[in-house]
Amino acid sequence: MPSFTSPDQGDDLDACVLRFSDLDLKDTRLINPSSSLKAELDVCTKKKYSFAKKKAFALFVKTKEIPAPSFECKDKWWKCCQQLFRDQISIHRHAATQHADEICHQTASVLKQLAVTLNTSKSLKSEVNRNPLKEYFIYNHEVSAWLPDLSCFSPDELISGQGSDEGEVLLYYCYRDLEDPHWVCAWQTALCQHLYLTGKVRIATEGINGTVGGSKLATRLYVEVMLSCPLFKDYMCKDDFKTSKGGACCFPELRVGVFEEIVPMGISPNKISYKKPGIHLSPGEFHKEVEKFLSQANEEQSDTILLDCRNFYESKIGRFQGCLAPDIRKFSYFPSYIDKNLELFREKKVLMYCTGGIRCERGSAYLKAKGVCKEVFQLKGGIHKYLEEFPNGFYKGKLFVFDERYALSYNSDIVSECSYCGAPWDQYKLCSTPQCRQLILTCPACQRQGFTACCVTCQDKGRRLASSPSQSSFKEECECTARRPRIPSELTQQVRLPTSPEPQPDVGEDGPCLCEQQQFPRPSES
Repeated sequence: MPSFTSPDQGDDLDACVLRFSDLDLKDTRLINPSSSLKAELDVCTKKKYSFAKKKAFALFVKTKEIPAPSFECKDKWWKCCQQLFRDQISIHRHAATQHADEICHQTASVLKQLAVTLNTSKSLKSEVNRNPLKEYFIYNHEVSAWLPDLSCFSPDELISGQGSDEGEVLLYYCYRDLEDPHWVCAWQTALCQHLYLTGKVRIATEGINGTVGGSKLATRLYVEVMLSCPLFKDYMCKDDFKTSKGGACCFPELRVGVFEEIVPMGISPNKISYKKPGIHLSPGEFHKEVEKFLSQANEEQSDTILLDCRNFYESKIGRFQGCLAPDIRKFSYFPSYIDKNLELFREKKVLMYCTGGIRCERGSAYLKAKGVCKEVFQLKGGIHKYLEEFPNGFYKGKLFVFDERYALSYNSDIVSECSYCGAPWDQYKLCSTPQCRQLILTCPACQRQGFTACCVTCQDKGRRLASSPSQSSFKEECECTARRPRIPSELTQQVRLPTSPEPQPDVGEDGPCLCEQQQFPRPSES
């Protein structure tokens, strides 16, 4: 982690910092590496900018380090974008050409932190009486002061056990106002690097949302540091960290960044705040409510809706019995889904759930703000915590996760099927066409017959790419996804309560293959 103390703190440093404070670090020109930011600065500030950029570049490269095999004379290699780099020159070239945007973001964070660190010392006296917590951080603002002491552990102890069978993945979030998300970003980057963790951490003024993987020792130390940090210790407890088998191998790299929202709903936190969510129900309380809901299956009308806040490909492989699972592709579509189907929720009691609880926090706040529901409840800790207590409860199938495992299994139920032959199947794979980003359910028998793409368009595109490998391999949205309805309407369909213990797919829920799926010839029986 770079230090935020410049090596050349001369007599003009204060003036330089004042100029840093005047920079709009949210300006899109900072995000574009081809911008003229550096050209617009004077000689003194250019010097500081160069220093910050070098630090940002070094930090990025450092996060890509992995231990080299024991037979190598070198002690480290680098892994990035699923490529292995054995020397510094190659990883430096890759970082400079492929990750200029991320390095520019980090440069902005370093610049801002340098300004904050030096400017806060000037206002120390006035802040002491007003904000003791801030005073505490002013004296300990270097991120190195908030890293755990690892002197009693060897790097091998931290790295060993990172595999999927021996390691661990943490999932957590914390909504609380943060004055300086860029400082938290720098600290989290350094902390994860310090503990050899990979994963994704989103930080905003409204809080933090993370999923990280590594050895069990590393994840335990991470939790201890989080719970001892004054920013979070009064807002989080050990139970807020959901754990599952995994490790650093579950993520291709470490990504830490500052965003407007810690979960992308697409609405400013200033308009819909996390501070006005639905009523939280423990897994036990939620279980009883679902049981009561399912007992109404034979009644014509129910006053309750069990609402899945996740995306269609998540609910496709696992969901609560009798739920309403919106056929949406992104959580940012959820507000539009509510708006389009608002009458469906009028005078209803809504039971909401998602993977770990974070989407329900603001999703329930949005639904409550509409003022049409009788009551809005949400599952505290999400499906993750529910399955820990009720692995054979009312949730059937797998739990989708956003890492290279794709899903967690707590019971033996399979609620989805192969997109081609219809056989029970719930193990996702990526579409075989390199440009496509869709997930597909295709059983081993169909895979052996070559059915490995999400639709006819992608299948043909894959063949063309194989014959002309020089074609561009950039990611793009598949045509079968682009043509499906962005926001489905439930009001034209009669919402039925479950009449059998096995939930059936919603109308039109045909999986990642979407509109063109039926054009494939059905595979022969094998």
